[in-house]
Amino acid sequence: MNKKINLAVASATLVLGATAANAGIVIPAGEWTLDVNGNVNVYATTHNGDDTTTANSITGGLATYKDAEGESRSQGINTGLLPAWLGFTGTTRQNDLDVSFTISMQPNVSDSGAGDAKTPLNRQAFLTFGDKSWGTIKMGKDLGIFAADAILNDMTLLGAGAAGGSTNSGSSTSLGGIGTGYIYPAWKGQVAYTTPNMNGFQATIGITNPNQNFGAAFQDQFGYEGKASYDFAAGDAKGKVWVSGAAYDVTTSSTASVAAVAAKTKAYAVIATLIGASISNTVGGTVSITITIADAVASTAAVDSVTYDATVVDIGANINLGNFGLTGYYYSGEGVGSTIFGSNGATTAGLERDSDGGYVQATFVIPTGTKLGASYGVSKLDLASGEATSSLLEENKRWTVGAYHPLTKHLNLVAEYNKVEAESHNNLKAESDHFSLGAILFF
Repeated sequence: MNKKINLAVASATLVLGATAANAGIVIPAGEWTLDVNGNVNVYATTHNGDDTTTANSITGGLATYKDAEGESRSQGINTGLLPAWLGFTGTTRQNDLDVSFTISMQPNVSDSGAGDAKTPLNRQAFLTFGDKSWGTIKMGKDLGIFAADAILNDMTLLGAGAAGGSTNSGSSTSLGGIGTGYIYPAWKGQVAYTTPNMNGFQATIGITNPNQNFGAAFQDQFGYEGKASYDFAAGDAKGKVWVSGAAYDVTTSSTASVAAVAAKTKAYAVIATLIGASISNTVGGTVSITITIADAVASTAAVDSVTYDATVVDIGANINLGNFGLTGYYYSGEGVGSTIFGSNGATTAGLERDSDGGYVQATFVIPTGTKLGASYGVSKLDLASGEATSSLLEENKRWTVGAYHPLTKHLNLVAEYNKVEAESHNNLKAESDHFSLGAILFF
């Protein structure tokens, strides 16, 4: 059983085949074997938004807009969908168990400030133990189970994809196809069991930290996620089919009502000579100054705590036949939103919004070894039953064309063009173009 769980290398294997190594820097250390692995990726990006301003922006829309100065173009040097990565995996065999740990950190390759203000991410800290005869248990923080295969099969994982509405350089990562074809699986505390590989079939089920973008209220149940997959090979064809799902019981936080407060003023008498000779020469004696000591505050109604279910399922398939690759993916959910899991998934009254989407992707490796790819993805979000029409997102769409060239076994040059369109339920529209050119190095 392969105990090495490394997102960067797994991603390269899935998306670019043999253009990256299957292991990092392997160091024997007594009873342990330490694998040091990761990637560095850097992209020069340009984003061109339309004439839509942030004042008319779409809630949940992923197209970029003009900024406060009226600029519709932004440029930056950042990582792509993958952050730069440094991971450590230790493996050993003890008492008839395969035991391992993985700890990783994700530094940034750029910053938007004059100083080093960006905080590195720490996306993995987990242990595993098991045996090929009965399976593996994972405990700790790692990529979520639901939608993991959607992002791992996205060709923009080695590129940049959509920018996500940000026009500042130095952002941690881009969005790739997140929110335009699939929901972000995120990095979650989890306890999960994976079956042994049974002639290509494998399943995982787990409990996760329930506080995933659902507010500050105590959550009285763990989140539940699971998936099943089947890897197959027949002649020159090989591929994978998977289904996964997630279910969360959500309790939102309540807020108290706020009464309206009128602006208050108070008059102060001061000696004229203390505030300037010009006033004393003109007025003499004392003057009265009115000072506002409290701004007006509008009233807000109380919001009661509500409970609702956030559930979602997906299905996907990837097949490679010679130099040709094809991926198809679809998801459908209630209460889960369309981009970040749970965001905009329900109204304040706890009415769930339906969402669905997916992507199709085709790639072809030309004789130079360059992989050319094209992809279309869409994520849709419905209004809840009886909900009034608003600027809430109705759909985000993305078209991508990219070229991924293996300059060496470990180093890939990448060029991408992405077009993103967003539309709201009250017919607001925005679109933007995203260009990226850079490189990604695996080790």
